[in-house]
Amino acid sequence: MTPQLILIAGPYRSGTDGDPARVAANLARLEQAALAVYRRGHVPMIGEWLSLPLAAAAGSRQVGDAVSDAFLYPAAHRLLHRCDAVLRIDGASRGADADVALARRLGKPVHFALDEIAAAVPDEADEARGVGG
Repeated sequence: MTPQLILIAGPYRSGTDGDPARVAANLARLEQAALAVYRRGHVPMIGEWLSLPLAAAAGSRQVGDAVSDAFLYPAAHRLLHRCDAVLRIDGASRGADADVALARRLGKPVHFALDEIAAAVPDEADEARGVGG
């Protein structure tokens, strides 16, 4: 199987009451899921990896301000048009639910568990370094 670009969708700000430590913990959960997807031979993406640097460059001072909000969901949705699939991790999140709804409208597979994602064949460079699947 060719490696897929897979969007990891789950809580980022949801359930945090704006507490930076809890937001960071949610991002860490997303990143752990991304690592697991990478180890299956795919290319994981998290919307915040794209939107947070863009928001900062545009003048955002903190997550949740008007500038940040102008990038957070729109960037993820633009990215989703390029992704092959979505992995929705546990946790309440209107943003992640919107990602799932958009993926379904676009006809993209939505997975709710890592074992639903077929492993891709690692490329030769990854195999030589012992990285990947």
